Amino acid sequence: MATQHRRFIRFARFGALALAGVTAVALSACSPGAGGGDTSLGFTQAEQEAGSPITVWVDATREPIIDAFKKAHPDIQINAETYDGNASGSASLQTRIALFDQAGEGWPDVVFSTQNNDAPWASKESNGQQAFAAPVNKGWFDDDFLAGFTPGSLDPLTIDGTTYGLRNDLAQVVFWYDKSLFDQFGYQVPTTWEEYEQLSDRVAQEHPGYLLGSVGDGFLGSYVYYWGAQAPIFQLDGNDFTSDFGAENSEKMTDLLDHMVANKTLSTASVFGSDFIQQAQGKVLGMPGPVWFTGALFQNPDSLNVPAGQLGAGTPLHWEGEDVGTGNVGGGTWLASSHSKNLDAVKTFMEFATSSDEYQVDLAPGYPAYAAAGEKWIAKQAADGYFVGDFEKNVIDAAGEVWSGWGFPSFSAETAYSKVVLPALAAGKSIGDVTADWQAEILNEAQVQGYTVTR
Repeated sequence: MATQHRRFIRFARFGALALAGVTAVALSACSPGAGGGDTSLGFTQAEQEAGSPITVWVDATREPIIDAFKKAHPDIQINAETYDGNASGSASLQTRIALFDQAGEGWPDVVFSTQNNDAPWASKESNGQQAFAAPVNKGWFDDDFLAGFTPGSLDPLTIDGTTYGLRNDLAQVVFWYDKSLFDQFGYQVPTTWEEYEQLSDRVAQEHPGYLLGSVGDGFLGSYVYYWGAQAPIFQLDGNDFTSDFGAENSEKMTDLLDHMVANKTLSTASVFGSDFIQQAQGKVLGMPGPVWFTGALFQNPDSLNVPAGQLGAGTPLHWEGEDVGTGNVGGGTWLASSHSKNLDAVKTFMEFATSSDEYQVDLAPGYPAYAAAGEKWIAKQAADGYFVGDFEKNVIDAAGEVWSGWGFPSFSAETAYSKVVLPALAAGKSIGDVTADWQAEILNEAQVQGYTVTR
């Protein structure tokens, strides 16, 4: 999915796992042929070995959870391996699991992935082996525990009523604004896409050079704007994939973006590049973006570095007359291996990783998907006085307002945008000039992945 948690994942590095040695790692995991056979939890369990160690794969950002878990559960032996976290849609996780499936052994017990689109492949049999991801809602995890996740947060991991993992964190989109600039210019913070576009015309005329966002990254165009516009350009129903750029919300967003690029209130530079930083530092009036923008951009001394007491989080932008719905840019997931010999320890780790105060409130870098932890985490962020306005309330509310119409196939929406739209913008073309090519690229990727496509 998105190159999510840019604050953190962009800087993750491949660990010691190399493809050449892939079958030599995670030896604590088991082969499905080792006995067992109980299917009461929705998958065929391996013969269980109480007290056996579990192997957990994490990216560099999630490494602190290992020490926190060891401290909280010294009776459980855990072996950790660091890998790239499947970042940027690298498919490293799927590639490695496929090799283990072929070998019939070596699977890790738990894996963290930075992506939200692993369930489609991890829920399927491969090379004669049962699906890697174990269902969590067929009697293994308590219903009360699963109900504690923010509504909708487990949707990317749920296929035909079966949930194949747990969400680590969310990356809901809100409208970030610089209160000092809004006050200085006498503007009102927009709450709708229409107000946002109207504001752009005033800014372009009255304060040229000030910005209201960027379309220079694949995740911005796809997840912040089109997902946030509830535009049906990336939808999945079973195995049927559709992409409708002719729908009203799709066309309205295309026109809005082209208008704001033309009046120069939207940058076409990547928000992580030096060009954007030079262009935008001190001149971002506001912009829609995920919750992790706080650390990646606004509080980052190497980026926008907005002083304390100026930054607020407004409500997600939406179309006038429609319900609030917003986009989401990432948020990682935890998958449990159906081949594990110690499911009790795996369950304990998964619950700790997703819901414990010791990790999700005290150490986690992003907004927790588990609702109770999320509220405590955001309260902690608000306590230092950096943010202004209804920051805490608006971020919490947005977590439950992510539009459910966006699909989660086994490929990323970012790649087609990066391949088609970004070069067009660099060449001076509008998004409207290339929507047909963009749609064709999305549908081609869907077909390659085996989906039935409809325009």
